[in-house]
Amino acid sequence: MSNKTPHDSNPQDIILDVLPEHEKSQVAADDYSTTGHEWDGIKEFDKPIPRWWLWTYYLTVLFSIGYMIAYPAIPLVNDYTKGLLGWSSRDMVEQEISAARLAQSKYIDAMQTASLEEVAGNEELMTFAVEGGKSAYAVNCVQCHGSGATGSKGYPNLNDDEWLWGGTMEDIYTTVAHGIRFDEDDDSRYSEMPAFLTDEILEKADIIQVAHFVRAFSGLDHDPSAASAGAEIFADNCAACHGEEGKGDQEQGAPNLADAVWLYGSEFDSIVTTISASRKGVMPAWAHRLDDTTIKQLTMFIHSRGGGQ
Repeated sequence: MSNKTPHDSNPQDIILDVLPEHEKSQVAADDYSTTGHEWDGIKEFDKPIPRWWLWTYYLTVLFSIGYMIAYPAIPLVNDYTKGLLGWSSRDMVEQEISAARLAQSKYIDAMQTASLEEVAGNEELMTFAVEGGKSAYAVNCVQCHGSGATGSKGYPNLNDDEWLWGGTMEDIYTTVAHGIRFDEDDDSRYSEMPAFLTDEILEKADIIQVAHFVRAFSGLDHDPSAASAGAEIFADNCAACHGEEGKGDQEQGAPNLADAVWLYGSEFDSIVTTISASRKGVMPAWAHRLDDTTIKQLTMFIHSRGGGQ
């Protein structure tokens, strides 16, 4: 019986010990030179790769050469090799786009002549308009209003029922088409709130009092005495647009100050900043960038979000 422990044996000998007899002879017959690498008694043989692997490699080389000849493959200075088959992914995409446009043409043609009310009254056309508007929104509007149209500070939420300029289909169409404070469009929406502190119309103390009064409209924390003093200032300077009860005026784009919706935030400092310097948000007039059908689709999509009037 050998006195050697398993740790004293060569690892290759251990492997041979557990192999069946018919495989031991095969291993012994494989007398290959080594690469000279050895680790923990294990030697790396310098064996050729299997034939099946080598022939597979050769076949992939031949396939790649054939592919380069048949299909576009090699970039040149100002062009590329077209391939003998004349196929290109660009042509395939163009064919698919053409097929899609052909399938959509009957709906697009109908929308070009239909009014917004007629589109809304046609279930099939309305479905096409909303889906098309959803795609147009994702490309042109999501950057400001968000993927869910919930907006953010300074960008209106399109899902609620608060609208600066009205939420009917016609109102939304006009806003989308002509934008807000877009100088290149003569029909753009404009609302000019004075910068009461910057323009030296009111003193800072007056603005603080008005801010307290405005917060009182919607039941926010405020200083009652300051709000009382701000009531007269509001009546003289703000009620013409926002109304005596602060409920706003959509004809002028004046926001409702008596609800819980605040475009720039309801914090006291934010309200003071708005009164002091005014806010002049801008929206592009999409009629300068999109066709009328796409604007109708955007209108129907926005109106369908749940906040349309």
